Amino acid sequence: MGMGSDMYRQQILDHYKNPRNYGELEDPTFSHVGENPMCGDEIRMDVELDEEGVIERVAFSGDGCAISQASASMLSTELRDRHVEELLEMDRDDVLEMLGVDISPMRIKCAVLAEKVAQDGAKIYRGELDVDRTTTE
Repeated sequence: MGMGSDMYRQQILDHYKNPRNYGELEDPTFSHVGENPMCGDEIRMDVELDEEGVIERVAFSGDGCAISQASASMLSTELRDRHVEELLEMDRDDVLEMLGVDISPMRIKCAVLAEKVAQDGAKIYRGELDVDRTTTE
């Protein structure tokens, strides 16, 4: 374990207690909601794109366990200035790397909820997906 994982745990707690970009955007390009019913996590991701498809602003709101909320907070800062394509190319490993701690298989769904919600929101916006809400079942 060592120092590393403690530092990351602190980071997760910090993002949980002091979430970045918490709230809703006034005029998002797309907005989407999802939930992880097993844990009771619910997250809304608002994303604003510029004309080139670059992510200008991200906000999240919702409620849930520390991992889901910290993950949403970190993602909201990570995605800024990236192209929406980069969001769509992200996978579970990118999120776990961002969180930096070993997450038990049970909690992976908490960790990837924000990413999945943001990705589904982008796909709906692009006309590639048709769902009302995202569920990590």
